[in-house]
Amino acid sequence: MLALLSGVMIFHILVFTGVIPYTIVWAGKLNSVQEMRVFETVSMAVLAINILVFLLKAGYIQNKIPAKILNWIIGLYALLFFVNTIGNLFAETAFEKYFFTPLTTVSAILCLLIIIKDKK
Repeated sequence: MLALLSGVMIFHILVFTGVIPYTIVWAGKLNSVQEMRVFETVSMAVLAINILVFLLKAGYIQNKIPAKILNWIIGLYALLFFVNTIGNLFAETAFEKYFFTPLTTVSAILCLLIIIKDKK
């Protein structure tokens, strides 16, 4: 999950900096560079929080957060990735539909596997 989320973060940085055109993300609904910067900033902040949660869960960052709370948060991520998968299926851009649909599906499954493994 950490590698996958880090890759997605790099992707969003490339969109934010204009290396990747913003017209292929956010279902092709963004109307300006300003709008893209707002959406991408929020997206990168959420990704940073996601990465932090998985770093905590993996024990790379020492913490006293109970495993149940981290598992609950990761369960919410699984739900979010599943809902996002459905949204990507209806995206107007082929890039989102064919690249991000499998990515969010794998993310949802990995989140569930992390929770299941922890319970064993």
